[in-house]
Amino acid sequence: MTVLERLIGNLSRLPGLGAKSASRIAYYILRADKNYVRALAGDMLEIKEKIRNCPVCANYTVEVPCSICSDPQRDRGTICVVEEAKDVSTIESTREYHGLYHVLLGAISPIDGVGPDDLRIDKLLARVKEERTTEVIIATNPTVEGETTAQYIIQRLRTLEVKVSKLALGLPVGGDLEYADRLTLARALQGRNRQ
Repeated sequence: MTVLERLIGNLSRLPGLGAKSASRIAYYILRADKNYVRALAGDMLEIKEKIRNCPVCANYTVEVPCSICSDPQRDRGTICVVEEAKDVSTIESTREYHGLYHVLLGAISPIDGVGPDDLRIDKLLARVKEERTTEVIIATNPTVEGETTAQYIIQRLRTLEVKVSKLALGLPVGGDLEYADRLTLARALQGRNRQ
């Protein structure tokens, strides 16, 4: 196997890349400036060496604790629960949420051998007790695994005196009703806002 074939094989293992896209990227790298390729390789190594999960919330960070956990301006009474650290960036991009986060590092998925004990659910419960949290916002993905995880967490939080809410789900802006699936439309009706 040549170096080029090995690179294409490794690139094709990345999520969202098939063999054709991986091949296209590999050939682009061959034509690219050597300094760019060196910088790209250096960034990939540096990200693996320096970035880790925050010991408090499990978000990706260089500092310990992360900049969100250490920010005194954040609403310390609210914790938003997400499946993966990348979800923190997505919610932060809205500039609408100003509380803390708790990353589960996955979702309950018996078919994949992931149970509640494999996630950071017990750490969430401990945080809610210790930090005197007033609200937990469940922001798991709207998948079977995400919903299962959300329901499990809601059940566990019932023993604590904390408000629990979930993200509203519904129709995307600019979408037509005729193209919405039944589940999305049902959730939009259930999560409707009173005007």
